[in-house]
Amino acid sequence: MKPRGATTGAGERIKILRLNARMTTREVEKLSLEISKSKRNPEYYISHAWLTDIENGEFTPSIYKLYSLSAVYKSRFTELLGYFGLNLSDIGMDQMAVRLPRTHLVPGQFLGAQEEIRVPVQLAVDSSFNETKILQRSPEAWQKLPLTVLQHLNTKDMLYGYVGFQDFTLYPLIRPGSFVEINPRQNKIRATPWTGDHDRPIYFVDLRDSYACGWCQLDGRQLSIVAHPISRLQVRTYRYPDEAEIVGRVTAVAMRLVDPGEMAASE
Repeated sequence: MKPRGATTGAGERIKILRLNARMTTREVEKLSLEISKSKRNPEYYISHAWLTDIENGEFTPSIYKLYSLSAVYKSRFTELLGYFGLNLSDIGMDQMAVRLPRTHLVPGQFLGAQEEIRVPVQLAVDSSFNETKILQRSPEAWQKLPLTVLQHLNTKDMLYGYVGFQDFTLYPLIRPGSFVEINPRQNKIRATPWTGDHDRPIYFVDLRDSYACGWCQLDGRQLSIVAHPISRLQVRTYRYPDEAEIVGRVTAVAMRLVDPGEMAASE
C-alpha cells in the first residue's frame, strides 16, 4: 500500500478508540487476524506496525481494514469513515446533484434504519410539517437525525422515482430532474374522470430496459404513454404487459423550478 496522508486528526481519533478499548496494538493485530481468517481475505489483517503508522497519520486505511477496526473497537463503521472525511449521510444530496439522463426508480433503503441523514435544524426541532417555511442554507444550521425519526411519514408503502434530465415527457408539468412519489397499489389504469392536465392521473412505467413517467392510455393490449403538448413529443405505444408495465400512480412530486445551469448563468 502506498503511503497517503490521512485526514488531519483521523489517526489520533483511531488511537483514542484503541485506548478506550484498553487494547495494545498487538492485541488489535491478533483480533484482526481472526477476522481475516474468518473472511478468508488477508485485506482485513492489520499488523502492529501498520496500526502504529495509521495512528501517526501516515496512512489512510482501506475499507477492509477500517471494517476490522470497527469490529474490534465496537464502533460504527460510518463513524470511522467520517474520521477520514467520508460522510454517507451526504450521499442523498450528492445523488440529487448528479444530473442523471434517464428516468429510473430510486432504490429504497439504501441506508439502514440506524443511519442518519442531515436535515435543517428547524425541521429537527419543529414537529410541524404543515407550514411553509424557508430553510437555512448554512451547514451550521443543519444537523443529523436517525432515519427512524422519519418513519411517521408513512413512506414504507411508497416507491420513489427520478425523472431523468433527458425525459421531457410531461414538461413543464413535471420537469427533468424531479423526484416523484409512487403508489404501487394503484398500478392499474382506470377511467378516472379528470378535467385538466393537473388532475389527470400520472403513472410511472417500467419499459423493461428503462422507465417513463407520463399520462397513460390502455386500449386492449396496447399501452400508450402520452406526453404533455408543450413537450412536442410523440405518443409512444407498447404491448401491454409484455413491453410495458405500470409501476404505480404518481402521487407527489419534488422538482426545481429553475435549472441549475440557468441559476449559474444569471449570477
